[in-house]
Amino acid sequence: MGEMRFESPEAVDAAVALLAGADGETRVFAGGTDIMVQLHYDMVDLDLVVDIKNIPETQAIEKIDGAWRIGAAVNGMGLVEHEEFNKDWPGVIDGVKLIGSVQVKGRASMGGNLCNASPAADSVPPLIAAGVICNVAGPKGERQVPVGDIVTGPGQTSLGKGEFVVSFDFPKKPDRTGDAYQRFIPRTEMDIAVVGVGVCLTVDKDDTITDARVALGAVAPTQLLVQECAEAIIGTKLEDDAVAKLSAAASAACNPIDDKRGTVEFRIKVTGVLAERVARDAYERARQS
Repeated sequence: MGEMRFESPEAVDAAVALLAGADGETRVFAGGTDIMVQLHYDMVDLDLVVDIKNIPETQAIEKIDGAWRIGAAVNGMGLVEHEEFNKDWPGVIDGVKLIGSVQVKGRASMGGNLCNASPAADSVPPLIAAGVICNVAGPKGERQVPVGDIVTGPGQTSLGKGEFVVSFDFPKKPDRTGDAYQRFIPRTEMDIAVVGVGVCLTVDKDDTITDARVALGAVAPTQLLVQECAEAIIGTKLEDDAVAKLSAAASAACNPIDDKRGTVEFRIKVTGVLAERVARDAYERARQS
């Protein structure tokens, strides 16, 4: 393993310049809960690590005209303990709460959870379901990218050389909108999702669903936004037949792997069951909001 350089710039442009100008393997360091493990076990050989925590934009938690902007390096506990954000986006918090232990959440961030590009990342399905947009900085300036377009495969992202995610923009949440996330794991806690489901939906004054987004995690090489799941429940009040169609659509969208945590058949079955549960949670939150 060669000598590794560690830089901690205080401005977006400085971080971009470092990442764009580097030769060899580079990594962005937000919380470090993935990188430190990878380095410890010699899973990566890095030439440059750029710590983005000292850049003010990466630490933002601000609400403007009902829309939130959350910095990519804001630690999980900073969000979990933020009452107003919790009230607006409880489903996203459902996911953030599952990123490791309290100690890990004191470091880990949504930016790192996304860009580590694990199909099982717990904060990503609820972010996709919420319609969140990433603000990406790079040598050609800033661009906006939907969360679901960042990860292209296990350990792979669409970010180019010199680019990194600075912050997340949440849409203004419509009235009577609820979101939720759940996962299935073999153990009671501190495990990697076998299946994760995020749902965000809106209901009208008669409790009929007028809009919905359903995202699946850990059942394909990337997280999936499944239009067929949304179509199964839009225009319904989550009656039994709508829930059955949702469950079938979720299972049909799966392209999972066999591993020690579960077989392909098991994951497909659990995805359908979990989609039902999460949709019901989101529906109740929408009706009560």
